[in-house]
Amino acid sequence: MPVGDISLVPLLPIDGVRIGVCEAGIRYANRRDLTIFEICQDANVAVVTTQNQFCASPVQIVREFIKIQTPRYLLINTGNANAGTGQDGYNRAKSTCQALADKMGVSISEVLPYSTGVIGEPLPSERIIVGLDKAIENLKKDNWLNASYGIMTTDTTPKGHSVQASIHGVTYTVTGISKGAGMIRPNMATMLGFVATDACIDQKLLQKMLTHLTNQSFNRITVDGDTSTNDCCTLIATGQVGECIDNENHPHYQTVYQAIKEVMLKIAQLIVRDGEGATKFITVKVSGGKSTDDCAKIAYAVAHSPLVKTAFFASDPNWGRILAAAGYAGVEFDQAKVCVSLDEVKIYERGGLVDGYTESQGQTVMSRPEITIHIELGQGECTDTVYTCDLSYDYVKINADYRS
Repeated sequence: MPVGDISLVPLLPIDGVRIGVCEAGIRYANRRDLTIFEICQDANVAVVTTQNQFCASPVQIVREFIKIQTPRYLLINTGNANAGTGQDGYNRAKSTCQALADKMGVSISEVLPYSTGVIGEPLPSERIIVGLDKAIENLKKDNWLNASYGIMTTDTTPKGHSVQASIHGVTYTVTGISKGAGMIRPNMATMLGFVATDACIDQKLLQKMLTHLTNQSFNRITVDGDTSTNDCCTLIATGQVGECIDNENHPHYQTVYQAIKEVMLKIAQLIVRDGEGATKFITVKVSGGKSTDDCAKIAYAVAHSPLVKTAFFASDPNWGRILAAAGYAGVEFDQAKVCVSLDEVKIYERGGLVDGYTESQGQTVMSRPEITIHIELGQGECTDTVYTCDLSYDYVKINADYRS
């Protein structure tokens, strides 16, 4: 079961985006597994993709097509990742793009394909193509919630968020959905994210925003430390509201930026809360570093450690595992200046155990469903935060049975 509050606010429609969802039988019957986004002609679109060298065929095509022209359609399937499938997988993905392009009267390069699911199996492209008409018939503005279900794989709950922000009499809307529960350490630029706003944002600025915001959200989560072959995050600005935001000094820039940030961080954290078999939501905050990169390295070392994660699952305050992980992160620091806390309980400082600390204090914190590990390095002014979960018996069961 997901950890903490995973309830969704109403997912608001975005002017300039219509979404169609259907059951195409890609892997399972009676399951929404094919989704189409239709994007208005004046929109700008930015994309970041996985850094996995075995990137899936649809990722290769997204990288190719996004350089040619602005996409009008996104074509998303679950149940099959179309990764590790060679030229055949590439051809099959392109055939689905061509089929949708022909039906909608656009060029093939205006269709971006996304896939998620099992790696190494041939994409059932014929089922996707047959399902297109049903998805097209279902195109409507208020289909974000259906889409959040339609992109799920091992997820136990849909993930989405919407916000509205106003400035100088103009109200902007941002809505986003994501999927992911396992094989999660995006390292972008199995997770997919789709975010849209009705704001008008210059293309180059939009790409810069997405890259920066991804590094603060999807690139700061980990469930198991595995970077998927299919990770992609797409940001759409439809240009239906307000004047064009073309630089960071524009009076509306920060308002829109913060709204998109809120949505992206929320849907990224929902992935961790729904981590496969997760029972704890863990925030790892590292401060006092010489650089943000140093802080991130230590935070990720702790967040990835199976020994740390299993200790949290058992509610075992084995704080030595946290120190060990921080120490092998490849960052130099003076251990005599380091302080480590679990929530409000300080455990380690000045090179040793805090006077008065008791095992029961640590266990009380470790028994909570949401916990913050705070590591103060005492080396500088920089900070960074990573979000993760514990590692339970169910994680092994889910992934042992994944292809059955």
